[in-house]
Amino acid sequence: MPEGHTIHRLAQDHTTLFAGRKATVTSPQGKFSDAADLLTGRELTRTEAHGKHLFLGFGPADSWVHIHLGLFGTYAMGATPAPPPTDTVRLRLLNESAYADLRGPTTCALITDAEKQAIHERLGPDPLRPSDGPAKAYARISRSRTTIAALLMDQKVVAGVGNVYRAEVLFRHGIDPYTPGRDLTEARFTQIWDDLVALMREGVRLGRIDTVRPEHTPEAMNRPPRVDDHGGEVYVYRRADQTCHLCGGEIRTAALAARNLFWCPTCQPPGAR
Repeated sequence: MPEGHTIHRLAQDHTTLFAGRKATVTSPQGKFSDAADLLTGRELTRTEAHGKHLFLGFGPADSWVHIHLGLFGTYAMGATPAPPPTDTVRLRLLNESAYADLRGPTTCALITDAEKQAIHERLGPDPLRPSDGPAKAYARISRSRTTIAALLMDQKVVAGVGNVYRAEVLFRHGIDPYTPGRDLTEARFTQIWDDLVALMREGVRLGRIDTVRPEHTPEAMNRPPRVDDHGGEVYVYRRADQTCHLCGGEIRTAALAARNLFWCPTCQPPGAR
């Protein structure tokens, strides 16, 4: 599932390609046809992302297309001429210079301002939203016996963090992923939050996740670059049974909160809070 940086990047790309211009809106697949008929010929006036949720606002009424990619949703965007639409395209936006095709999302729905606000209210703060900060998330974390690794994946606690960012940020701060949330001090969680802000902003800029510090890059350590379809240089994510870049120990993996967790037991020892 795409992490929050991908959704914020999509919001920026929609603004660049479509904002302020009338769009032809269609649903070749047919599942969004009624809403597409209402929107076609209207301008995209604003875009917004919150966690893994994308919102495309069409004026002048309070009309928002709410998109959640889920596990299988994908976007194809580019310059015209657009390729012939296929029956897998749920939503196509098209203007004189660009197109965007959405396939396989979990959610693609036309909603009102009030419905959009209800979605925001059930989500936790997002490290990529300038108005959000760590206080609301820590208020929940500090009262919870749940592991910090599970809490970071709970979109009601922190919105936008997925499996890669949770594994990597805990490694970067030497925190045992099984630490109960209530055992983290506010100062420690604020460090995690600030690091997520920086890492995820870089993810938006680069379009991929890189989490290793400059002194741990392949060039700096004279090691081979990572080969993985995920892309980007990481410390522990999807590196189970491989050697830790820092201590030389073995990276572990285990199932936690229905996802695979990755960590280094040496660099993230129990009690390191």
